[in-house]
Formats: sequence, structure tokens, C-alpha cells
Amino acid sequence: MARRHHERHNIGNTGWLRAAVLGANDGVLSTASLILGVATATHSHGSILIAGVSGLVAGALSMAAGEYVSVSSQADVEKADLARERRELATDKDAELKELTGIYVQRGLARDLAAQVAQQLTAKDALAAHARDELGITEESTARPLQAALASAASFSVGAAVPILASMIAPINIVVASVYISSLLVLAGLGALGARAGGAPLLPATLRVTFWGIVAMAVSAGIGMLFHVQV
Repeated sequence: MARRHHERHNIGNTGWLRAAVLGANDGVLSTASLILGVATATHSHGSILIAGVSGLVAGALSMAAGEYVSVSSQADVEKADLARERRELATDKDAELKELTGIYVQRGLARDLAAQVAQQLTAKDALAAHARDELGITEESTARPLQAALASAASFSVGAAVPILASMIAPINIVVASVYISSLLVLAGLGALGARAGGAPLLPATLRVTFWGIVAMAVSAGIGMLFHVQV
């Protein structure tokens, strides 16, 4: 009996992976930076908590709104393109068939074979064939604004919770160190997770995320020191 050939590709993970890692990374980094700026300027757990929670709520809502608007715009473009294809198929089927044939020829098929493929796919579902092969729109890649908004807000919130918890658990005299270390560990973990899920080398991704995390939090802490106040 012939053995079945199984292949596992990582390209299918890039959509959700990018959104999840970006949201969590942004949540950790922006909230940790905000907390460090406040923590180096004051010695009040209450002020730090207010800053952290405010950053979480504002950031999550901002991410959700931005993602919703962005993906909604993409969905509008997709709908407009599909409506145009639907009209063209209804008014000039021959031209659309030739167009589809040309696409398959450009991809390497002989013209006769390309014409046969185009005819068969058109007979089955002409709009789906043009959406996929002409416009690059598939069921898996279709824009879903609400789903994208909720996913971004959730991943941001999970990431933002890390520095908030670290700042609340640690004694006030080591809050800065606690937030810094815990946030860097989580950022490194996110970099490694993203690289592993995407099949990329672990070390470059981990170092890249960690380096920029160090820079962002150091700048924020420095600003807090410049405007040191007692609350």
C-alpha cells in the first residue's frame, strides 16, 4: 500500500499569528513603558495601578477600533471587486473566460489546457474562480472586521496584564525591576512563539523583540526620572 504524503506548511498561520503576536507584544510593551514612566516618577502603587489599567483599557479599545476600521475598509474593497466581477460575468461571459484562460497561461499552463481548466471552473462557479484566481480572494482570507477587532483587543489585554500584575505583586521599591524583567521575559517568549509557529529561526526573532523592548522601556523610565514627583 502506498504511503500517504503529508506536508505541513506554516504559511497558513501568518494571518492569525501576526495579529495575535502583534497585539500581545503591543500590550506588554506599551503598558510596561507607561507603568515604568509612572513608577520612576512616583512611589505610589495606586498611581501605578491607575496608569496601568488606563493604558490597558485605552490600548485595547484603540487596537479594536483601528483593526475594525482597517479590516472593514478591506472588506468594502473586496465586496466592490466581487460586485464588479459579478456584473462583468453577467454582461460579457466570453471576455471573462478569455481573461481567466490568460491567467492560467501566465501561470504556466498550455493554452489549450488553460482554456479547458477555465471552462470547467467557470461552469462550476465562475465568480469563485475569478475571486480566487484574479482577485486573490478566498473564503479563508475574507476580511472579518468584528473578529479581527475582538482578537486584537483580547491579545492586547492579555499582554498588558503582565506588567500590571508584576507592578502590583512586587514591593514598591522593586516595581521598576519587576516590571522590566517580567515584561522582557514575556516579550522574548512572544518572539520565540511567533518564530516557532511560523517556522522561522528562534534566535533572531527573540533578540529583535527583546532589543526593541529594552529600548522602549528604558526611554519611558528615563522620562519618568526627568519628571520625578512625589504623589
